[in-house]
Amino acid sequence: MPEKAKPIFNKRIFWDVVFENINYDTKANFVIERVFERGDVEDIRNCRRYYGDEKVTEALLHAKFLPEHTMYLASAVINKPLKDFRCYILRQSNPTLFPY
Repeated sequence: MPEKAKPIFNKRIFWDVVFENINYDTKANFVIERVFERGDVEDIRNCRRYYGDEKVTEALLHAKFLPEHTMYLASAVINKPLKDFRCYILRQSNPTLFPY
């Protein structure tokens, strides 16, 4: 079976790791979460093309943490309600202090 072509992502998404050393298969959840958090529309399209919607959905629903804006974007892209996201449930059970 021929090897899948690596997806093309903007290097700024992975500013804190050695971009050339990223293993897209063993670190799939990390890559998917990071692309949704910091990528643009084209990066997200490439991510979905490479991993498929089933893998992307699974990774996003089981993420321990996603910024709030990323959660809303992911919810719209994969068509799942916020209450299905693990990070949303964790956030509800750990409310922050009321800002004055």
